[in-house]
Parts: sequence; C-alpha cells; structure tokens
Amino acid sequence: MPLTDTQIRALKPSEKPTKVSDAGGLHLLISPLGSKLWRMAYRYGGKQKTLAFGSYPITTLAEAREKRDNAKRLLATGIDPSVLIKTERAAKKVANGNTFKAIADEFLSKAEREGRAEATLAKKRWLLGMASHHFGNRPITEITASEILIPLRKVESDGNYETARRLRATIGQVFRYAIATARADNDPTFGLRGALIAPKVTHRAAITDKKQFAGLVRAIWGYEGTPETRAALKLMCLLYPRPGELRQAEWSEFDLDKAIWTIPAKRSKMRREHRKPLPPLSVEILHDIRRLTGNRANVFPSIQSPQRAMSENTLNAALRRLGFAKHEATAHGFRATASSLLNESGKWLPDAIEAELGHMGADEVRRAYHRAQYWDERVRMSDWWATEVKSLMRAD
Repeated sequence: MPLTDTQIRALKPSEKPTKVSDAGGLHLLISPLGSKLWRMAYRYGGKQKTLAFGSYPITTLAEAREKRDNAKRLLATGIDPSVLIKTERAAKKVANGNTFKAIADEFLSKAEREGRAEATLAKKRWLLGMASHHFGNRPITEITASEILIPLRKVESDGNYETARRLRATIGQVFRYAIATARADNDPTFGLRGALIAPKVTHRAAITDKKQFAGLVRAIWGYEGTPETRAALKLMCLLYPRPGELRQAEWSEFDLDKAIWTIPAKRSKMRREHRKPLPPLSVEILHDIRRLTGNRANVFPSIQSPQRAMSENTLNAALRRLGFAKHEATAHGFRATASSLLNESGKWLPDAIEAELGHMGADEVRRAYHRAQYWDERVRMSDWWATEVKSLMRAD
C-alpha cells in the first residue's frame, strides 16, 4: 500500500538499514541513525539502478512522488534520469563558476599579468565592484542589458556621467573576455551606448601663454613647501612627464651620469619603456633631492607613509597654494604647456615633440623611428626648453 505521512512519522530505525516501499519503485531507506532517505529503484539498459530524491521531511511525500513520476516520464522516452541529473548538476556547477564576478576576477588577473598600471587596475576593481554588487553572483549568460542599466542609472543619478560611461565600458570588457573564453555569446552593453547621458568634455587646465607661464615658473621657483614637492614641481616644468610617472619615479630609473630617465613599461601609459633626456638643470635638481631621499626606493616618497610614493593630489594642492585655481593650472597641464610652446617656437619637428611627450606613433615603424632618429633632436630640445624655463624666471 502507498505510504502516508502518519506512517512515515511513525517509522523507527533498526540495527540495519531498512526499506519501506511506497509505489512505482519509490521507497524510504531508514538508516540505523534514524534518517529517512527517499530512493527510487528502476531498470535501464538491463541494469538495476537507484535515484536519490533527498530526505524526509525536507523532501515531502508529495514531492518525492512528483520526482518519481518525472523520472518515469523520462524512462518512457528512453532517457536515463540519473544521467540527466548528473548533467544538470555539472551544468549548474559550470554556471556557478561562470558568474559575472568570477569572470571579472579572471579579467582583472589577466590585466595584472599584462603589467597594467596599478592606478588603472584600482579603477577597474572599483568599477567592477559596483557592478558585482548588483549582479556579481549571476551567471554571465543570464545578465541582460536592463539589469546592467540599473547600476549605470544609479551612478548617473548622482551626476557622475563620466563614471557611468566608464562603468558601462568596463562591464563590456568583462563580457568580451567571456566571449573570447567561450563562456558568453554576446555583450549586452553594446546596446546601452546611446542610453547614457553624454558627459560634458572638460580638458585639464593648462597655461599656454608664454607670459602667463613665466608667472607660474617664478611662483614654483619661489615655492616654500616641502623640498620634495618643490623639486617635483620644478621637474614638471622642465620635463613635462605624466604626473604619475614623476610621482612614482624610483631612483633606479635615473642615470644621472648619462642624463637619462628611463620610465619602465609598467608605469608608462603606453605600456612601453620611455626614455627621456635630462637637461643639466634637472640633473642638478635630482642631485639635490637625492641627498634627502636617495636612501629610499621612491624619489618622491609620501610624507605620511615614506614607503609609498607621493600622493596624486600633492602637486595640484601645491598649485592651489601658489594661487593658481583649478581652472587655471593642473599638474597634467605642464604637458599641454610644453607641447604648445615647443610647437609655437618652430624650432623642432612635431614628431620629435610627440616622441618626447611619450605619445604613441601611428604605427610600429613610426614608433621605432621616434625613438632612434629623434633622440639627438630631443636632447637638444630638452636643453633648449630648460634654458627657456630659466629665462622665464627672470622675465618681467
């Protein structure tokens, strides 16, 4: 006779496992410890096999019978239900390993191995952290464009339009990585490009007028802040590197005897080594600062934590203290200043200026040409620029 819940609750364990039948092969296996396990006996391909449906009362009598009936329907169509269950479990395991967060972590690990700058990695971690908060545990193949739009709209609602744009782009990078590794078929962020508010483009403030630049130079040479910040500002004037390249510079990168600074690929925006000639005035400044920080790895260590590099806000904060507002001058603006004034002088080939700025050439051949053929001109140009800066200190 079929079992009832009353009968099942009354069943007691014995010294050996015992079976109590329901119907259609379904039965309870009572263990000596008292657990009541649902099992179904069946034959497939001439072999006796068993299915497990969980334990009572977590799996109720009605649920066990439903699972039995489903298994019988599969058998009627020639399918072995145990094989199907194993396949579904394997698929679920794969799906759980292919969540957005799991693939995003792989993507970040790949970026680390490729030598991406730590600042770039930190930004990607931050952005992907926001995305993972909303759908990180979801299988990446199930995530839709409408789901992705939720965190994007949240960022937009705070007025951070550029961050929303970057978030969409970074999420898209994870999806494209999943496609490349055969774990997704499409990138749902593609259709969201027109859904976001376009950020207003604002360029970093830079002084491009020679007379105004002279005022900035005089202010920097008269700056009374810390020696490290004062030296860094002077070198920004003379060498116009990317601020992060200078802030994070290490003494091992400088050959002061040969007057060359070699910025390693891991810290170069273009992910390639970049050499810069050092005019005599910059070498003199570096010799001076080495007396203070030469016993450390960083040329410009942080005041709060000497084992770390100078903060990214230090140089801009110094410019504010010198009286230059955010819309007037920034640390990154020294690059635009040098580019404008060097081109206006008419003395130097534009490609030599671009090579000195560390910009990527149109192709690999042109890049090699920049490095090899323009070096002598860049050395002369650096000396000329340093002489110009010195003359501006005395300009009226």
